[in-house]
This record gives sequence, C-alpha cells and structure tokens, in this order.
Amino acid sequence: MAITEVDDPIMLSALQHYSYCPRQCALIHVEQAFDENVHTMRGNTVHQRVDEPGSESFEGVRSEKALPIWSERLGLIGKCDVVEFYPDGRIYPVEYKHGKKRAKAHDDIQLAAQAVCLEEMTGKAVTHGAIYHHSSRRRREVIINELLRQQVEETVQAVRALLVSGKLPPPINDARCKECSLKEICQPEVLADKARVLDAQIHLFEVE
Repeated sequence: MAITEVDDPIMLSALQHYSYCPRQCALIHVEQAFDENVHTMRGNTVHQRVDEPGSESFEGVRSEKALPIWSERLGLIGKCDVVEFYPDGRIYPVEYKHGKKRAKAHDDIQLAAQAVCLEEMTGKAVTHGAIYHHSSRRRREVIINELLRQQVEETVQAVRALLVSGKLPPPINDARCKECSLKEICQPEVLADKARVLDAQIHLFEVE
C-alpha cells in the first residue's frame, strides 16, 4: 500500500473520484486498483481524440489538447482534455465525458479544479468551462462560481487526508455502484451484508 506524503501532488482525477465515492478514490489512488467495465471503455474511446497533445485554431480560437496543468498552492497536477484560448483573452477548459448531457457534481468539481490551475498558471480569471457529453454530442456549460471553488478546496483537503492515512473507507452500496468499474473489487453488497449481520448480532447481545 502506497502512503502519500503531505507535500506529494494530487492527481486532478482524484478529486473527481473522491467526490463520486471516497472508497473508489482510495481503491484507485491508495491501493492502485483499477478495472475496466463498459463505462470506462466508452470513456477511453471518447478520450482518444483528446489524449494526444496538439494545437489547432479555428476562427481565432486556439485549442490545446491534453494540456498539462498544475497548482502549486493546492498541490494539484494533471491535464485538461481541451483548453480553448479566445482572442478576447478568455480561457475555457472543456472536459470530455462519455455519457449523456446531465449535471454531475463530481464532473463539475473536476472542471473547476482545472480552472483554478489555469488561473494560477496564466494569471487570468477562468469564469466558465464546459463538460462535453459524447453520447449527446453537446456541451454543458459550467459557471466556475465561488461555491464550486470552495468545493474544490474542501475536496483537495479531504483527498489529501485520505491518501496520507492510507485507510480504505467503507462501501456506500447505493445506485452509484452500478456504474463503477471497481464494483467487483469493492464488493459493496457483500460487505454491507456482513455489516448488517454484525449489527444484528450486537443488537441481540445488547437485548440479552
């Protein structure tokens, strides 16, 4: 098991993983466990077009693919799928996701973290970004407001505490588990059943 030092940089993807499920984050970033399912394979296919670094311009807008980013203040490191640089100075990160167009808080936190990194690197405000939902072929614009920025700060602290502790949180065992590629490794139903049996035994002992 790898124990993270306090000053080690955190991968941007860890924020998305933690805000989706702390146990998923620990399995991937503490225990180095990962597995494929239909959702991750679809995600990999979507990202093929933006995983290779490159630059292109259209109508004055320069798009940078697979752009490395970081924040020394928060101790973050990662990359943006696409960052668009507009003639008026606007900087607009775009994160690619394989699903249909719908709001997901964990995706928005990841995008906001990218914006915070870009602000620190460029000295310019990043007020908006977008999630590109491949199944819908549409963008969902996200306003990088103060609430999202605060959630980024809080999630960074939570992820760092998790990585330093090296502890695996208990399973959540709810609707999120159906889409998780780590379901077989995590075994949320089995562990939840064991917890229920243990609670019943404790209750029976207390009654007696």
